[in-house]
Amino acid sequence: MEKNTENIKKENKIRLGITHGDINGISYELIIKTFMEPKILDFCTPIIYGSLKVFNYYRKLLGYNDFSLNVIRQVEMANPKRPHIINCTNQEVQIDIGESTKIAGKLSLMALKLAINDAQQNKIDAIVTLPINKSNIQSEEFNFHGHTEYFAKCYNVSDYLMLMLSNTMKIGFVTEHCPVARIPDELNSELIFKKLKTMNDSLLKDFTITKPKIAVLSLNPHAGDEGLLGDEEKNIIIPAIKKAFNSGILAIGPFSADGFFGMGHYRNYDAVLAMYHDQGMIPFKGLSQGDGVNYTAGLPIVRTSPAHGTAYDIAGKNVASPDSFRNAIYLACDIYKNKLTWNKISSNPLKNSKNNSTNNNK
Repeated sequence: MEKNTENIKKENKIRLGITHGDINGISYELIIKTFMEPKILDFCTPIIYGSLKVFNYYRKLLGYNDFSLNVIRQVEMANPKRPHIINCTNQEVQIDIGESTKIAGKLSLMALKLAINDAQQNKIDAIVTLPINKSNIQSEEFNFHGHTEYFAKCYNVSDYLMLMLSNTMKIGFVTEHCPVARIPDELNSELIFKKLKTMNDSLLKDFTITKPKIAVLSLNPHAGDEGLLGDEEKNIIIPAIKKAFNSGILAIGPFSADGFFGMGHYRNYDAVLAMYHDQGMIPFKGLSQGDGVNYTAGLPIVRTSPAHGTAYDIAGKNVASPDSFRNAIYLACDIYKNKLTWNKISSNPLKNSKNNSTNNNK
């Protein structure tokens, strides 16, 4: 009986795909430091899409010779008790620690493509992406500002949201990797409404928050000062908030960002919607203390990432913290389970029948 229970436990473990990102950054150091802790295998079966030769290079460089990855050709070969690696290439790879190179960008994309292909075939349950260099990965196949847009394209999703998460805050963005000069032109009421709807759906389904309360930030200082400092609040943001509120979304604002964060008002809300990247990212990174996670809401696949870049400046020095990457793994597992629970509840015929009966009796 104990053996059967153990087998069921193994079969139910989340198959987690991990893309190795830029080979000249800190990715392999994070992989090694994270999966040296056996307890993480209680939550998932990790499958790294990367290069065994690059892994072995960093393992020796950093002095972790006792740690190894199980090499497999396909996900079906994975052992629930081990971390694994699927080779994206068997060729010799030039490693230039701390530098941006074309081969690093090429290998980043190869890992992404393999992981997404396996996810689309339901071979893996969720994906954690390690940091890429947004410049060297650019090619005919990858003409995007980052992971978020690439995943949206691969899954043909238009309503998605970059959501940054920590123990203190959840913050999403209307515009993401957009030049500051173009932000006002990118904003419109319909876009803000769609982002609010995606955020609200994610808080319900991915984080099991009932009746989520969302704060919306202004674009201009002092929320425009009644048009004195800009009219985007009056003409664009407030109409979007009203539309969301009338649709059953508890959206409130717009709030001037300086006072909102400076006075700690973010603690009173389940999530915050910022108008642009730095407006939300600066307070988020300041408050998350390096433990934050990037999550792409609105996709049919769970995708998370550590909330930092390639960190070329400390690559190969054995000083990188794995905390954000580890949190990204745990969060991916939690969200995947929450989605399963939501799907079971929403598809429960007894629940739906009970709700219909209640409505008919009103």
